[in-house]
Amino acid sequence: MKLTYSLILSYTLLLTQPFVALQAHAGNYTQTQYPIVLVHGLFGFDKLAGVDYFYGIPHALTKDGATVYVAQVSGTNSSEVRGEQLLSQVETILAATGEEKINLIGHSHGGPTARYVASVRPDLVASVTSIGGVHKGSKLADLVRTNVREGSGLEVLGVKLADGLTSLINLLSGGQGLEQDALASLDALTTQGSLAFNQHYPEGVPTSTCGDGDWLASNGVYYYSWTGAATFTNLLDPTDGAMTVLGLAFDEPNDGLVGTCSTHLGKVIRDDYRMNHLDEINGLLGIHHLFETDPVTLYRQHANRLKLQGL
Repeated sequence: MKLTYSLILSYTLLLTQPFVALQAHAGNYTQTQYPIVLVHGLFGFDKLAGVDYFYGIPHALTKDGATVYVAQVSGTNSSEVRGEQLLSQVETILAATGEEKINLIGHSHGGPTARYVASVRPDLVASVTSIGGVHKGSKLADLVRTNVREGSGLEVLGVKLADGLTSLINLLSGGQGLEQDALASLDALTTQGSLAFNQHYPEGVPTSTCGDGDWLASNGVYYYSWTGAATFTNLLDPTDGAMTVLGLAFDEPNDGLVGTCSTHLGKVIRDDYRMNHLDEINGLLGIHHLFETDPVTLYRQHANRLKLQGL
């Protein structure tokens, strides 16, 4: 009865807050010292019409001891604007709980977003983990920015479509009021935009083309990353076709939206999971490669990694 009440309360809070803490402890495998904050990527959300962006992951982590918050930042905007929104939520979490720090886990554009917070307020962040993160740009963003002329009718149409999508997502997820800027997000995810961002917020970013960055950076924050390197992973997943087509833009292993080398940050756990960009968050109701580790398991293992590290 107590567990049921806790889950009902958590869901109720999620409908009224930009983030929510989920706690339903049955073990301690994932019981990190500091709370975990999950950060969504481009066109992301915390929960959309009752479905988690990180599908099934928050409850899998809380079941075995973790305290988890799911942030909600702009679906489209620059890394800095999204980072400021995330920082505000982090400060609120820490003020409300009395905790000293948090562990940030970001997917896709959530990786640079989390990095921003760790760079400007390292005293509040124990670790940053990037999953399929865009740290040295995406060739897809480069392709769009190169072939769609600024101010052209095609660009205007693209912005209107992006704005319409984010408006729908905000309506269904309760994210109204967040500033959206499709062109700012596109520019942030290009190679040029990413490298400019890295000059200001370099912690954890590899100096080599495809190596590891600093595991423990000079700001005292630990950095980790992992990614998939596949596009078509399950015949039952209708989004795999799109991932496969988008993956053709790359001349290197990729997850359909980001090249593997661009995802490297800090200690690279693995960069060759048979997962595409959506599989990395257990997307489309958990459909993934039948012979690859369950994405939920990767998050549980990582929470245990942070726990053993004293984070």
